[in-house]
Amino acid sequence: MAAANGGSNERSPLLPGGGGGAPPGCNGAGDFGVTAEQLTAMLDPKDPGMLEELGGPDQICKALQVDPKVGLRQREQIGSSGRQQQEPFQARRAAFGRNTLPEASQVTFWQLLYAAYNDRTLIMLTIASAVSLAVGVYDDMLGSHKDDEVKVGWVEGAAIFLAVLVVCFTNAINDYQKEKQFQRLNSKKEDRTVKVRRDGNEVEIGVQELNVGDVLLIEPGDIVPVDGIYLEGHNITCDESSATGESDAIKKGSVSERRDPFILSGAKVLEGVGSMVVVAVGARSFYGKIMMAMRQGSAAATPLQRKLDVLAEQIAKYGMSAAILLLVTLTVKYVVNCALAPEFPPASEMFSQFVSIAIESITVVVVAVPEGLPMAVTIALAYATTRMLKDGNLVRQLAACETMGGATVVCTDKTGTLTQNRMTVVRGFVAERELQSRSEAHAFYEQLPQATRSILLEGIAVNSTAFEGPDESGAIDFIGSKSECALLGFSKTCGLDYRCERADNPPARVYPFSSEKKTMTTVIPVRGTHGQFRVHAKGASEIVLRACTRYVDGDGAERELTESVRTALQQRISAYAHQALRTFALAFKEIGQSELDACGDDAPLEGLVWLGVMGIQDPLRPGVRQAVDDCRRAGVIVRMITGDNIETARAIARDAGILTKGGQAVAGPQWRQMTPEQQHALLPRLQVMARSSPLDKQIMVERLQERGEVVTVSGDGTNDAPSLQRADVGFSMGIAGTEVAKEASDIILMDDDFKSIVKALRWGRAVNDSVRKFLQFQLTVNITAVLLTFTSSVFSADGQSALTAVQLLWVNMIMDTLAALALATEGPTDAVLDRPPQQRNSALITFEMWRMILGQAAFQVSINLLLLNHGLAVFHLPADTAGLAVLRTTVFNSFVFLQVFNQINCRRIQPDEFNVFANIQNDSGFLLVQLFIIAAQWLIVSYGGVAFSTVPLSLSQWAGSLFIGLLSLPVGLLIRMLPDLSACFGLEGANSAAQQHLPEVSTARMRMEASVKDVQYAVRFFSAIRNSQLAKQSGPDDYATNRNFLAGPSSRRASTMPSSDCTTAAPTAAVSTSSSWARVKKAVDNPANE
Repeated sequence: MAAANGGSNERSPLLPGGGGGAPPGCNGAGDFGVTAEQLTAMLDPKDPGMLEELGGPDQICKALQVDPKVGLRQREQIGSSGRQQQEPFQARRAAFGRNTLPEASQVTFWQLLYAAYNDRTLIMLTIASAVSLAVGVYDDMLGSHKDDEVKVGWVEGAAIFLAVLVVCFTNAINDYQKEKQFQRLNSKKEDRTVKVRRDGNEVEIGVQELNVGDVLLIEPGDIVPVDGIYLEGHNITCDESSATGESDAIKKGSVSERRDPFILSGAKVLEGVGSMVVVAVGARSFYGKIMMAMRQGSAAATPLQRKLDVLAEQIAKYGMSAAILLLVTLTVKYVVNCALAPEFPPASEMFSQFVSIAIESITVVVVAVPEGLPMAVTIALAYATTRMLKDGNLVRQLAACETMGGATVVCTDKTGTLTQNRMTVVRGFVAERELQSRSEAHAFYEQLPQATRSILLEGIAVNSTAFEGPDESGAIDFIGSKSECALLGFSKTCGLDYRCERADNPPARVYPFSSEKKTMTTVIPVRGTHGQFRVHAKGASEIVLRACTRYVDGDGAERELTESVRTALQQRISAYAHQALRTFALAFKEIGQSELDACGDDAPLEGLVWLGVMGIQDPLRPGVRQAVDDCRRAGVIVRMITGDNIETARAIARDAGILTKGGQAVAGPQWRQMTPEQQHALLPRLQVMARSSPLDKQIMVERLQERGEVVTVSGDGTNDAPSLQRADVGFSMGIAGTEVAKEASDIILMDDDFKSIVKALRWGRAVNDSVRKFLQFQLTVNITAVLLTFTSSVFSADGQSALTAVQLLWVNMIMDTLAALALATEGPTDAVLDRPPQQRNSALITFEMWRMILGQAAFQVSINLLLLNHGLAVFHLPADTAGLAVLRTTVFNSFVFLQVFNQINCRRIQPDEFNVFANIQNDSGFLLVQLFIIAAQWLIVSYGGVAFSTVPLSLSQWAGSLFIGLLSLPVGLLIRMLPDLSACFGLEGANSAAQQHLPEVSTARMRMEASVKDVQYAVRFFSAIRNSQLAKQSGPDDYATNRNFLAGPSSRRASTMPSSDCTTAAPTAAVSTSSSWARVKKAVDNPANE
């Protein structure tokens, strides 16, 4: 197809101005003869009567100033009054709008800040801090400290309030960044192209560039982006269930044909090809109105987020119980101490103390509630989806990113995913002449009889929807089905201009490619005749061959297709398939008007004339075999499902490393004939399915899910949509995929490359690991902080906690926001593929994680209590107020450094991962967060003063705190070396069957079984050869028995059938050992056929 501005079709437009628009600033019926309101009114609801009032499609096209045969002018700048427009389609867009929706109102930062603050615990803390501030100010001004030189009573309340603000702002900033990232991802989803007719040529444009008046070309797999009126086409059927809710497919056509002429936006084209004139775009379209109404919806939580929400709620209940117990205990203790004191304290002092107890208890709730858990998932997903886009994966459903971490099976398409989708005709056999290589194409074509040449190139040109035009980079290339592009490329090499053939042979009927029939058929009138038509068919070689009764010989004459010729053609097809070539057969026949009328919606595929077969090469993508090996190393089974014949499928699967020794390949028809029990028995060893239909693919997904597998499916066609929706994770192709497939998928492969599926697998496991790392760290800090606060408050003489409320809020920020940023943003490593996938319902916290959580918590509580009781002696501090202040600061400093080094501990959670520093040099996010925490801690200790209840520490005291924190690493190593006692405690170990999903039959086992069968067959074969020599001397019966074995399984079965002839014929020829061994080997490779 020529470029948009280079067309040679000089048709005259219907109206002056070249189909242009109106002058700038004008709109309404004055310029176009019809208003946007009139056009949309006949669509919602559908009103054929109003369509007739407007004059039907022809008059609407005239009103919109467009010739259906030409389309809009690509550079439409002259309006009907002759005035120049500033940009193309300016007047048209002013009258009818652009094909974009108004920008949705985005959540502002202040709204996110309000949402972050709208937490009951933070509100309670704010009220408590306000009360503390009021009491402190009163105490400074009118109470016991009114005569003090420095007024510090207000500091604690203000510090708590400031800490609450910091927590809220930090959460809001994270949410704001996440929203921006998801907005960018959503805008990426809308990028797609459509085919339109402009300047008489077919061109591809961005969907946002569509205008009212454009002639849109539609074909199977398209999701219509705008509303339109049917112009012309062949057997167009649409699924409008997403728009109207009607599940029945609707045939489109003209009102005179008593069919529905309205094609609504959002409709899926199921079959047929044709064109429509666009009458509504953007917010005025049917789909646009629905999208505008849906903008109030909010994104649903992912499964992992919901699971963590439940866990967080359970932890919060324990934290609330601890806080209430602490409140009651400290209150009773204080009241008892007041009662036993020689002099009862004043009411203001008691009130101030009660407020302090309440603040401390509320702070325990703040620390205990793990609000960072859902945020960790959000951060991990936001980071992963952004990075996955760079790796070629556009995530449409966030849950898919998590699910990929547990994927156990990948059912992959072949064309374009495993292969490069750069198809080229390299072999061919037409009219008893063979094409040996791509370079001989023109010489091969010249050798064909003249009549055969004409029919061959005519069939290639007219029986195709591909065309030539600019690709995404602007280079001129064929666009459409890659197989059709290969055939058009062959015809171009032979010197054919396909556009001339199409212009001279307008189709009478088109039967687009069908997954069920695996053929495409086009019927054209025969030039120079009246009522005669030529049927051109192409498709799967064996299917087309079955429909043929005649063939074209070397002289170009038609001859009867005898069984010997049919067998020779089948052998040639099989030979091409063994060379990993995709074979396409070409056939034709001539029919009359009556036969055409009798066809209806079914293509006339009986009694065809065999023209030839083409072998199309589609080489494997670089790195596919390594990617398949990576999947196998990760415990993920790769199964190839393709429409190719079984020999081609086997050859390509072997090259890709998918079909291994002992693995099974099955054809779709054979699969469909099996019972569910037989299918389940075959599945553990099934690696390739050939000649598959959409139903075959869907049944395989269902059978795998019935076996507890987490199934990933890739597909590019409309027929793949049910399987993509049914699968746990559906991958569609961003380049070759239809819009229906993309809509049904969870992730879009932007580069159509199988390696991107492996990258998604790595990221899925990385997300799950990141959440578990954060969960292990946060639960450790939760338990430690609550136990330390409770224990130190209850058993201290003055009822003071080891950590103040402000210090606990800082710790809370470390373990929530900062830890989530540090632990949830580590990318995947190669190690994630060295273990099997997780079970679908495995526990979030394994035995090894509980062991580390409880072990570290016990160590940290113990070391801090020892410091509180013996720290004065350890650090040689005086037992006065100044010494106690230094001690409490040291305890606080040591506690924070324990968390810093425990974060390093939590970088690795697998039982066999002892090196917690692995790949840390590439984990820049983690290192930056740790540096920030240490720098902030230094500022707090050195300058926090009254607000954080700290005093500056000496170098030796800093070194002591650092050393105490560093002890977390060797303690973690010792905990990792403890034995696995998960069974004793009823917990799931990381390597237990409850956590790991292992294949029922491993590749190693299949290879071993196949090797054993090889040995068995070899022993039996040579034994039969030896016995056959003896049998010749023993008699014909014994000899026939051995011959039956060598003849193969089918003959053995036949020999067991009863026969009316009881005599046994004597052998007439010696047994061929080479052919017999070949049959034995074939039985080994395909034991299912035995």
